[in-house]
Amino acid sequence: MIAVMAGKQLSRWDSDQFFGFSDQAGSFADIVFGFLEEQEESPKSSCDSNDYLEDDEDDSSSSVEENRKFWETQEELLQATLYRTSSLEMKIRQATKDAVREIKQLGLRCPCHEPATGQCRNFLQREISLRLQAEGYNCAICKSKWKSSHDIPSGEHTFLEVVEKLNSKKGEVRVVIELNFRGEFEMARASQEYNQLINRLPEMFVGKAERLKALLKVLCSAAKKCMKEKKMHLGPWRKHKYMQSKWLGTCERTTSAMDPLPVGFSDRPTKPRASMLTYDMLQNLPVLHCTAVKVL
Repeated sequence: MIAVMAGKQLSRWDSDQFFGFSDQAGSFADIVFGFLEEQEESPKSSCDSNDYLEDDEDDSSSSVEENRKFWETQEELLQATLYRTSSLEMKIRQATKDAVREIKQLGLRCPCHEPATGQCRNFLQREISLRLQAEGYNCAICKSKWKSSHDIPSGEHTFLEVVEKLNSKKGEVRVVIELNFRGEFEMARASQEYNQLINRLPEMFVGKAERLKALLKVLCSAAKKCMKEKKMHLGPWRKHKYMQSKWLGTCERTTSAMDPLPVGFSDRPTKPRASMLTYDMLQNLPVLHCTAVKVL
């Protein structure tokens, strides 16, 4: 190597003095090699992809922890709401179960030929309402109906309701009876956490309107969270406002019971009634006694 310093040509053997082996500080060699060492020993840049991976892992673990806490909280709220029950609710619940058991034992069938405990919801509601009224409860079939808005469609729903009058200070207590409560919240593509929450619901709900209101808040929040995790759109019929319209909105009560079907209702067709066009008038005419005439 040939270097020039202070007007003097140095051979490659004099380069030791040039590259910093002398006592002078801050020589060019110190600067060069110091820079190289800093590059080797310095930490990786913040733009390194590994740093992004570590940040993503932290965010992911934080998200998982938040989700876990959410579902644990929802489950605790659900159980606390379900387990708090009054003596009135317990009595009506037991009376409803007894009514359903009696209908099953009798094998009652709806005129549409479906078993009372099967698909014919209206028939089952009517039979339960009759039996609760016989027990002294002010039970009625309620039909709620609501108009469409910018966020939910219109719809209607029927359920049972028992209204009990208390003293003048407390007024009335409204107890809602929903025969297919769990089925109202089941979803086909729900997450495991959501299904675990729904499975804790009773198949038939009997409770005060205030208790139902608290449950709807928990369940609709869980449905919204489930769809967000699945990156799916939440159907308008699963929104909180839609669910409230079903049981907590304005409804029409039907307290007058329809004529009950006879016990042991048969699937055989009933005998057709006679009309004036087909009625045999000779059956009601007096019998004419005629003397036979012998023909020769």
